[in-house]
Amino acid sequence: MYHYDEYDQRIVDERVAQFRDQTRRYLAGELSEDEFRPLRLQNGLYIQRHAPMLRIAIPYGNLRAVQVRKLAHIARTYDRGYAHFTTRQNVQFNWPALEVVPEILAELATVQMHAIQTSGACIRNVTSDPFAGVAGDEHIDPRPWAELVRQWSTFHPEFAFLPRKFKIAVNGAAEDRAVIQAHDIGLDLQRDAGGNAGFRVLVGGGLGRTPIIGEEIAAFVPWQHILSYCEAILRVYNLHGRRDNLYKARIKILVKALGIAEFRRQVEAEFAYLKGGPATLTEAEVARVAQHFHDPAYLDLPATDAVIEAKKAANKPFAAWAKRNVRSHKRPGYASVVLSLKPTGIAPGDITADQLDRVADLAERYSFGEVRTTHEQNLVLADVEQRALFELWQEARDAGLATPNFGLLTDLICCPGGDFCNLANAKSIPIANAIQARFDDLDYLFDIGELELNISGCMNACGHHHVGHIGVLGVDKNGEEWYQVTIGGDQGNDTELGKVIGPSFAAAEMPDVVETLIATYLDLRHADERFIDTVRRVGAVPFKTRVYAEHATRKQERKVANV
Repeated sequence: MYHYDEYDQRIVDERVAQFRDQTRRYLAGELSEDEFRPLRLQNGLYIQRHAPMLRIAIPYGNLRAVQVRKLAHIARTYDRGYAHFTTRQNVQFNWPALEVVPEILAELATVQMHAIQTSGACIRNVTSDPFAGVAGDEHIDPRPWAELVRQWSTFHPEFAFLPRKFKIAVNGAAEDRAVIQAHDIGLDLQRDAGGNAGFRVLVGGGLGRTPIIGEEIAAFVPWQHILSYCEAILRVYNLHGRRDNLYKARIKILVKALGIAEFRRQVEAEFAYLKGGPATLTEAEVARVAQHFHDPAYLDLPATDAVIEAKKAANKPFAAWAKRNVRSHKRPGYASVVLSLKPTGIAPGDITADQLDRVADLAERYSFGEVRTTHEQNLVLADVEQRALFELWQEARDAGLATPNFGLLTDLICCPGGDFCNLANAKSIPIANAIQARFDDLDYLFDIGELELNISGCMNACGHHHVGHIGVLGVDKNGEEWYQVTIGGDQGNDTELGKVIGPSFAAAEMPDVVETLIATYLDLRHADERFIDTVRRVGAVPFKTRVYAEHATRKQERKVANV
């Protein structure tokens, strides 16, 4: 993975010193709240419901073991003993005192980490496939390109104060695991008929208050010009994007207002001016970055390991974990392993300091010292020898990191919600915990099969509820917390927005609602049909009808019981 050069390190060190002085001046009363606010946001520091929250960048989700240990140290020393992994592949600390934030940033700088551009109206953390470089369906490794975008966008003076935040994702495989259609810019690595690399470019995607699927603006941009093309897009956005209305400031609103044809025309005109300019990539520049992403020292191993296959046959819990949390690898004899951060009763994405230390140990012992983060709020060890899977499973299980639910109902995505975020209309974590508790039966989960349930505490959609097979959105209803339900959303190659099934539900009703949706699916599904496939085949009406019929019955039963 990428290592800082002298320029990277100098930038980060100077930013730490700068923010240390800014924080000192604010605490001394030399800077007002209004003056300090943009300065702290530029360093990833929010003021949440109960305390500051510090968001730390993890570019395209790649971490080294030494960095994971540093996160553990920070959680233990400066926070409340845990951290939270987000849907942008970043990590957050929810309880740091303001006066220690400069110390945290200084500690992060010693392991080549920072909080730059994790907030504010700028280009945010560039995300990608957590299985980049190891997936069998990959045609081009997206990590060097994501790193080039990161370097180009960091402190880019023209895009430091955009109309709103801006998100870019890069995919390089047949299966889109970066959800590029739901980003401001989605970059899909391709090869033309001559085998030359380039990018299919999508623009104007995003979730939030106005969810929109991105549209293709260019079928193929040669790799040499991709930064210039992105710059052209951002220039058009910077010129026309709304700054008078927070809710209409995202690029998706501009693309929708102009229409993709007119937006493309303006981008192409800007690109004609920029093409061949300073942002043009050279083979030498690409090679400089790509050298950091060579394959590790793989061994020549058999495609399958007889001992591991025997252990699967003899050990049902291990077999269940291997079925759900172990993925195929491009290299014979290796596998990628998902470490689950979704045990029942814990906020999805949360991890303790002790667990972080264990993850670092596991990475060093089993996966060349590297850890990946996912937008589903889990962790990945990308390069594990198959013959070591049983031993790894035992250690991960002892650390509470081996829940065998990857891709199942209880592997749900959930934002921090009203427990932490002052933008939230409702709590998310208690709903997630209640649903996990209701479905805390692995045999039943395996029977249900692949199902994505996403929960957001407000319309900002940090929990990606729009693209969940089942989506849950917290809403304010006369000062009370209620929850709106959508079904039919999906991510990946067939990204689709879910549809609201009807009026919202009280918090206590949500496990019953989800249970009814699942029961309806099980009654209607064809053999080997996923929940999303059944919804697409029969539509939402059977689900809606049964949910509200049973809801009315329960309501009547409660009324009778109270008489």
